Amino acid sequence: MGAITRHDRAPLRGADWQPDVTQLMDEQHLAAWSDDPRTRVTFATRLSHFLETQRDTEVVNFYGRFVTDLEAFCYQLESALPGSPLARRIHGPTGVISLLRERETFRFRAPPKFRYYVWHDADVLIERDRMLFGQLVDAVLGVSAENEFISDDALMIQRAVFLGGPALKAYADDANGQMRSWLPDGHPEPFWRAVTGVDRPHVAVWEISRLV
Repeated sequence: MGAITRHDRAPLRGADWQPDVTQLMDEQHLAAWSDDPRTRVTFATRLSHFLETQRDTEVVNFYGRFVTDLEAFCYQLESALPGSPLARRIHGPTGVISLLRERETFRFRAPPKFRYYVWHDADVLIERDRMLFGQLVDAVLGVSAENEFISDDALMIQRAVFLGGPALKAYADDANGQMRSWLPDGHPEPFWRAVTGVDRPHVAVWEISRLV
């Protein structure tokens, strides 16, 4: 399915909207926002539940009310993805990016083909530490692009769903934010563009009331 344009017409109506939202993420990530906290909770809960019922799929939830710094993010990440001991840093052999790249395998069970990161209340870290939020978004979306475009392993599609209020929308609309541009790193080309060949992240921005 081709990627839809940002702020496009609302294609989804009816009670069973979850499959359509999932299809929207075939080729892009999602930033879903609403002014109403209850609307956000209902949307996030129902979408996460639907994703968890899909075959060959794992869902990693980040509970943003508690993600106020790198330590809190790392705690939630390592609790959700068993793997190498996680250092409290983004880069390096035991950092966040390293764990995001790992893929859990079990005997007699095929590895997952899809992984969804659902970041609830993303506004909290945007407002508390915008720079750190951008670094983490860059890592999540960068590893996703890496898996699709340069990984020699069996393909695993990774998608991120960011949920929040107006602060999330403002960040997602910012041309300099990491939902629309790779993080500059002092080199002629940002790391993820140089590694993957992908010009920029692809994140669809939708108001939740237009999705359900």
